[in-house]
Amino acid sequence: MDFTQIEFDKELSPGAFNAVNICLKIKSVERVTIITDESTAEIAASLINEIKKTGAEYRIFLLEDCANRPLKKMPEIILNYLEKSNVSIFACQTQPGELKARIQMTDVINKNKIRHAHMVNINKQIMMQGMRADFNEIDRHSQQLIELARKTKIIKAISAAGTDIVAEFSPDIKWIKTSGIITPDKWGNLPGGEIFTSPLNLNGIFVVDGVVGDYLCRKYGDLQNTPLKIEIINSRIKAMHCLNSELLDEFAAYTMTDDNSSRVGEFAIGTNTAVKEVIGNILQDEKIPGIHIAFGHPYTEHTGADWTSTTHIDCVGRDFDIWFDDFQIMQNGKFLI
Repeated sequence: MDFTQIEFDKELSPGAFNAVNICLKIKSVERVTIITDESTAEIAASLINEIKKTGAEYRIFLLEDCANRPLKKMPEIILNYLEKSNVSIFACQTQPGELKARIQMTDVINKNKIRHAHMVNINKQIMMQGMRADFNEIDRHSQQLIELARKTKIIKAISAAGTDIVAEFSPDIKWIKTSGIITPDKWGNLPGGEIFTSPLNLNGIFVVDGVVGDYLCRKYGDLQNTPLKIEIINSRIKAMHCLNSELLDEFAAYTMTDDNSSRVGEFAIGTNTAVKEVIGNILQDEKIPGIHIAFGHPYTEHTGADWTSTTHIDCVGRDFDIWFDDFQIMQNGKFLI
């Protein structure tokens, strides 16, 4: 497939410009790996159009040309080229069971400190919304928030949907900023806009009235009308309730994959103020101002958590009130700082 010959919607260009020039800051002397698939070809073409303007060397890998999907592992031809790159972009749609392949990719990225944009399930709507954010401003706000978070021992959150959680934090487990400005120290999702850590402990009820992650997101979309209620004791799932029995069964199976699949591995606060509403896509929805948590892998390599998991599934809620210790930082989904 010749991506330079693909005609793409010019409304994709502002978001592609942001990705290449603001978020990744690609330079002419650098080597870039682009990994995409047939479903994302138009967006990939818009990104490549911007990369060409930088003068950087680049190579495009179409997953369907490299291996059968769902991927059982990331193809060696991709990993070998990636290892010698300065920058990489993964713009693809998820398929069940491919998390392991993506982790193989991010292991190479972490080892070689590659500036990586993770654009899993990116679509045109996100390119025209979250990817048009002022990422420099989001970075400044995220930095202000993370400095407060690093001094906080207890975060409490409630929501009208029924969330009522208390999370404890350890100074030995790091808070990480992924604001959309991507550095060699931490690859980031695009669109960016969050701070996250792994909690020392979390208790209470978390109501997922936004979206769940991985391939389940595309299948079930916005959960506002059939929220998933999760009871958590000592950071582990105690019980779950949902009117959608199929979602409940699939989520339960996912979070029983290994011994830590049901453990809260990530606690995050979205900071992308350009995101105003849930659209049913985890890539953007987890950046909405508010809280999302994830069960499974705690990004050990970045947070310093002393455990791991083979799975990671995000859970996004809506319209939170949030307190850092006794200081309220959000009311009904709006930042107070």
